[in-house]
Amino acid sequence: MGGTSLVLAEQEPEDRASLERHLRTDGFDVVGVAAAGEAVDATMRRRPDLVLLGNPLADASALEVCARIRSCDDRLPVIVLDAGGADTVDRVRAFDRGCDDWLARPFDYEELLARIRAVLRRVRPEPGERLRAGDITVDRATRRVSVGEMPVVLAGREFELLCKLASDPTRVFTKEQLLREVWGFRSAARTRTVDSHASRLRRKLGAAGSGECVINIWGIGYKLLE
Repeated sequence: MGGTSLVLAEQEPEDRASLERHLRTDGFDVVGVAAAGEAVDATMRRRPDLVLLGNPLADASALEVCARIRSCDDRLPVIVLDAGGADTVDRVRAFDRGCDDWLARPFDYEELLARIRAVLRRVRPEPGERLRAGDITVDRATRRVSVGEMPVVLAGREFELLCKLASDPTRVFTKEQLLREVWGFRSAARTRTVDSHASRLRRKLGAAGSGECVINIWGIGYKLLE
């Protein structure tokens, strides 16, 4: 993971020092901060590849900080390190606000490292990988999307949802599959996240001239094309 930079926002000094040490040993360029405001400032200044967001932080909740970081860069992956005591509703709200993964404490460092690598693989695919579905072209390496010659600007999760649907355009992906494979949910949850992202994706592709796409199969899930 050489050359990968991340912001580690962790209030507890001992935990922050320990994580920084391990992450640096594994080749990460780490910016360690203690407070929410510092996390947002460091994100805007350094433009890292990923943010590890300790919860709770000194001066704001993880949800608020996640939203502020997303306002800086809506493609930047965020992993929340829960302090313990969060329930399913808390986790669903965090995913709805843009977090990419959620890890409850106590956790093993090796599991955190595996999750970091998994998230980075999703947002940094192999160079040259292109997906085509009808008149839609997706370049995963450059994160560019076009309908014919018309470029389409997508937010991070919209892009990842499109990649999943375009990987097999006529296949129906269940909402549970999409929550697991695009959002990283490990168990079923009641959330409108898939529907809201699918609606925005359909609207943006349609505005660029695509025909019927991002088709809702009622009660089951979505497919990209008929």
